[in-house]
Amino acid sequence: MDGRRRMNPYELTEETPVYVISVAAQLSGLHPQTLRQYDRLGLVSPGRTAGRGRRYSARDIELLRTVQQLSQDEGINLAGIKRIIELENQVAALQSRVAELSAALDGAAAAMQQREAAVHASYRRDLVPYQEVKQAGALVVWRPKRPQD
Repeated sequence: MDGRRRMNPYELTEETPVYVISVAAQLSGLHPQTLRQYDRLGLVSPGRTAGRGRRYSARDIELLRTVQQLSQDEGINLAGIKRIIELENQVAALQSRVAELSAALDGAAAAMQQREAAVHASYRRDLVPYQEVKQAGALVVWRPKRPQD
């Protein structure tokens, strides 16, 4: 194999749109017309078939339940719910970006430590670090000997 993971085209994930609107309505406890309204408002955007029929994923069903809970139990209007969903999506995207940057930073720090270790390993061991000697205030002048004329 070439080392890459091949995706099974028949593998189902929680993002795979498989539920028709009647099943999604039943699973979420909402009326199909409510699902259509949420789609028009952009709260929950299901996948579409070639014939433009709606197909809901497990994640869409979970989002429908969340919208219902926020609307019914918390009393938040649909515009507020839409803004909450947008902000949650933005937070998730930012958390993902922070994780990417953190991994990149860790990689850069490891590479820097390797380069630093290589530089330290290349030091000549026969050289001694220079240490400045402090005199007690005496001034010594050196003059070369002159040849006698």
